[in-house]
Amino acid sequence: MKTIRLRKGKEESLQRHHPWVFSGAIQSLPEGLEEGDLVIVETSSGETVGVGQWQIGSIAVRMLLFGATALPDDFFAVRLRNAWQMRKDLNLIRPDNDAFRLVHGEGDYLPGLIVDVYGNTAVMQAHTPGIHFMRRRIAGALTELPGLPIKNVYYKSETTLPYKAHLDPVNEYLAGDFDGALATENGLRFNIDWLRGQKTGFFLDQRENRSLLQQYAHGRKVLNMFCYTGGFSVYALRGNAQLVHSVDSSTKAIALTEANVDLNFPGDKRHEAYATDAFRFLDDMEDSAYDLIILDPPAFVKHRGAIQNGLRGYRRLNTAALRKIAPGGILFTFSCSQLVNKDMFRMSVFSAAEQAGRKVRILHQLTQAPDHPVDICHPEGAWSSMCNNQINLIPE
Repeated sequence: MKTIRLRKGKEESLQRHHPWVFSGAIQSLPEGLEEGDLVIVETSSGETVGVGQWQIGSIAVRMLLFGATALPDDFFAVRLRNAWQMRKDLNLIRPDNDAFRLVHGEGDYLPGLIVDVYGNTAVMQAHTPGIHFMRRRIAGALTELPGLPIKNVYYKSETTLPYKAHLDPVNEYLAGDFDGALATENGLRFNIDWLRGQKTGFFLDQRENRSLLQQYAHGRKVLNMFCYTGGFSVYALRGNAQLVHSVDSSTKAIALTEANVDLNFPGDKRHEAYATDAFRFLDDMEDSAYDLIILDPPAFVKHRGAIQNGLRGYRRLNTAALRKIAPGGILFTFSCSQLVNKDMFRMSVFSAAEQAGRKVRILHQLTQAPDHPVDICHPEGAWSSMCNNQINLIPE
């Protein structure tokens, strides 16, 4: 294993167990270092910091184990068992719930690795070359976890690995094969499309927020914009909403939403779905047609240069909804743009309320589900979690 030496004074954050080594902190690199290699990190005086994985980029090393010079053979097995135990302690593993995030990168001390579980299938994503090269070792450890009946491991990393690494990953089963794609969340059943869907097929970080929506849905007319799988729509129906309308520009998303509604509430006439542009739908709908609206759009900001345009997009979207929602209605509004922090998003929503001429009060400010933990030594994990900006408003 090759050794990387840090510049003087650059070990301080690592001594506090921050898991990243930035390229500017490195004094010297050994010859022949390749993407994904395991490396020993040392201070400028030669003291061992730990073992990590090297990659080309501003984050040069992601630490796996502090105070060591090698990874134990059971490293992944132990980390996965610890992650599994935490999910059990959170009471996420129940007869009425078999969909959860098992590994959330740095939050579970496994940088670069995401694992979502749906029934007996684990969907694994690698975000670093090092995890990519260890994917079969990790898959083996997943299928051997005591008490967790994982038969199938689907590797889905074609769009998550850095393209400059030229790894040419292939989405494939590393263990088992496809044997159905149904999962249960809080007693509701969902078709999960991990083969062709976004991310791992379902947005598990919204679990608690879907349950919260159900509490407010009773007797309300609900509009679910950017519905994707229809998760919010299904929960609203169980919450005894008067009606639920789902909107998405994708016909595939609408088909998946209708399938999930029918899976839980077959033939329920309260639900209708529309494949159309969200802004056009909001512009055309009648005032006060709905008194509960969900805005959960895809990320409007993909890079720093797009922040201002993205904020204008959020402002425009929320303005359109606030102009049309019934007095006393409730707006669930979300942003999953990693580069848009909570203050930015809040200001966009407040500006929207002003433009719409509505007085609003905040009922909740939410974050990701607890199976998406944030390492206290890695505050960046808070803004890298999906849908980190969430506000519930009641306009007058």
